[in-house]
Amino acid sequence: MDKIFVHEVGPRDGLQVEKSSVPLEEKIRWIEGLLDSGIDIIQLGSFVHPEKVPTMADTDALFKHFSARGDSPKNVIFSGLVLNEKGLERGLACGVEMFCMGVSASETHSKKNTGMSTSEALKRITLMAKQAVRENKRVQVSVQSAFGCGFEGPITKEKVLSIVKEYLNAGLKIICLADTAGHAQPMQVEELYASIRQLDPSVEMACHFHNTYGLGLANCYAALKSGVTYFESAFGGLGGCPFTKLPAGNVCTEDLVHSLQRMGLRRDIQLDQLLGVARQVSTHFNRELPGAVLKSGSIVDFVGTGL
Repeated sequence: MDKIFVHEVGPRDGLQVEKSSVPLEEKIRWIEGLLDSGIDIIQLGSFVHPEKVPTMADTDALFKHFSARGDSPKNVIFSGLVLNEKGLERGLACGVEMFCMGVSASETHSKKNTGMSTSEALKRITLMAKQAVRENKRVQVSVQSAFGCGFEGPITKEKVLSIVKEYLNAGLKIICLADTAGHAQPMQVEELYASIRQLDPSVEMACHFHNTYGLGLANCYAALKSGVTYFESAFGGLGGCPFTKLPAGNVCTEDLVHSLQRMGLRRDIQLDQLLGVARQVSTHFNRELPGAVLKSGSIVDFVGTGL
């Protein structure tokens, strides 16, 4: 099995729907805790207009802070989400190492999220992604609402694959399917990723699941079986797209890592460190977070892999 990469999106997707902003110093403390855990990729924020998503107003400052540090682990990649050319320009100026950008397969969600149709957004995103590649940046492109939409309901496999084909034709090989509305189920996950693999066996596949209906980890396992190697998750299970009908939390990072470790994978990640960050986040917001292992504790050390 190829190496499994855990992509922590808590600082971005986890916080973007929160009603109150988190002080920059607090975000830095949480991210430093993530760095100490052995996580592979950390998404520090998104380059959006601060009036639309106030919790992301300090994204540039976060990247500048961590880009200037000389003691960050060399194997950790800092990613950022961009929606338009201005966001890409800002990201290039402040040290983004990996750009994440995507197009929604739902016309309704695309209009609410970007003000553009799917086809309009696809043209712009593809050009932006190619520009980032020319700048020697790592680029991951996604299909949002790939498994269903809260506004439109089911999304056809053909619609998703038509977007994937455009990415592949542009030479973009790290492709993520995002379950923005949380509609995915495991059999659907396996079928869709298998279809992508048939289009191009060399593609690097990523997944982003929300736990809206309780199937987040089950879908991650289906993705793992299908050859997906990049898994996006958020500390404490926070998050949700503010422009979808029913925002709900991401797959919880601690639960994902715990599950992987039960299967004998990624035992190098410090689960206790992740739990410590989640506790800090819970204390800050003064509420219980959705994460299961945060409540129950780990059983990895007691029962091993379970194999």
